[in-house]
Amino acid sequence: QVQLVESGGGLVQAGGSLRLSCAASGLTFSEYAMGWIRQAPGKERDYVAGLSRSGLTPYYGDSVKGRFSISRDNAKNTVYLQMNSLKPEDTAVYYCVAVQALGVPDLAEEFSTWGQGTQVTVSA
Repeated sequence: QVQLVESGGGLVQAGGSLRLSCAASGLTFSEYAMGWIRQAPGKERDYVAGLSRSGLTPYYGDSVKGRFSISRDNAKNTVYLQMNSLKPEDTAVYYCVAVQALGVPDLAEEFSTWGQGTQVTVSA
């Protein structure tokens, strides 16, 4: 059974940084594109970042370009999201997502497996 476990969320002041991690198990990690999707209360889900299974092709949502960076370590079955210059509007539950695919998905709906999520809160 595929399992995605996020960690690294928390409370940070605006302008600060956090790094999220997602440990995957129950899958051949190198065959999966990975990503991060966030959802804030009362808002639609937001596809933040994605990464192809090779790690060579990233995707970033417009709201985080230049501030967030996604990476993966296939030897550790782990994907990361480095978040810099955080803003209060980045406050949300961040979900690690995965799909067995060659390329990086363009849409959140393409991801088939979700983690439980980790809360990120950015104070003004």
